[in-house]
Amino acid sequence: MTIVRALWITAPQEAVTRDTTYRAAEGELEIKTLFTGISRGTERLVYHGQVPASEHANMRAPFQEGDFTFPLKYGYAAVGEVQNGDRQGEVMFSLFPHQTSFAVPDHMALPVPADVPAGRAVLAANMETAVNITWDAGISIGDRVVVVGCGVVGALVGYLAAKIPGTDVTLVDIDPSRAALAATLGCDFATPDTAQQAADIVIHASASAAGLSLAIALAGTEATVIEASWYGAQSTEVPLGGRFHHRRLRIVSSQVGRVPARQAARWGFGRRLAKALALLNDPVLDALISGETAFGDLPAAYDEILRDPSTLCHRVRYEG
Repeated sequence: MTIVRALWITAPQEAVTRDTTYRAAEGELEIKTLFTGISRGTERLVYHGQVPASEHANMRAPFQEGDFTFPLKYGYAAVGEVQNGDRQGEVMFSLFPHQTSFAVPDHMALPVPADVPAGRAVLAANMETAVNITWDAGISIGDRVVVVGCGVVGALVGYLAAKIPGTDVTLVDIDPSRAALAATLGCDFATPDTAQQAADIVIHASASAAGLSLAIALAGTEATVIEASWYGAQSTEVPLGGRFHHRRLRIVSSQVGRVPARQAARWGFGRRLAKALALLNDPVLDALISGETAFGDLPAAYDEILRDPSTLCHRVRYEG
């Protein structure tokens, strides 16, 4: 057995590091962690105990230990170096929680492309979600696209959409400082009171009722609103009066746990994640790393990282 340290959420809003053991089975990759990424939206819901009981099974991370009733070990963005076998020395990405080293089956870790730095590869799970949302949205050449909510996932959707020829992409956020990030990613920016209506596609990624109301208001006639937020146990008002019926709008859920039907016959989770990793080869995406904390300091910093609305992807650094 190998003894390592891992971050455990022991109760709502309580996080500690604990000794954790694992045994590498024959054929498994033993990986020494270099970086993990904190996905603020989902990890905040988990940390606050806001995963509804009906979704406990659906929301389990691949290598989660414990249950959402606490204690549990949660996370899904780990980058590390293989320590054994024929792949020793390779840098890999795996959907693993915050832990100093771990072992996974070979097919549960993907190589990080040579042109993607290990520190940027922690964005892979968020990029995978953004790819799925872009597929669900069906964005076409020349579309006017609005993304409400400029967190990591919303920003990445905007980045991908802006690469489709002829699109006009606007990121909308209540924080005007996100304008610089939007420009870096090749998008326009607006605050809720300056955003233009009549969009062809609206992606909602703010996880707020106000954001969803705005997304519906900005959609043009016969347009589609993609709901990419997840609210956990919270109820959310949806304004279906006003112009909703007159404009014949569609609201479509997007969730990374399923590959959209149009892609499902050809795309599995492995191919999708590999593509997400390859799409991280652009240095401008480093703008989405909003901070870094050493793993040893993580329990003391975790609450503030999750509470701070300016947090994008917070990177955890592992040393020694």
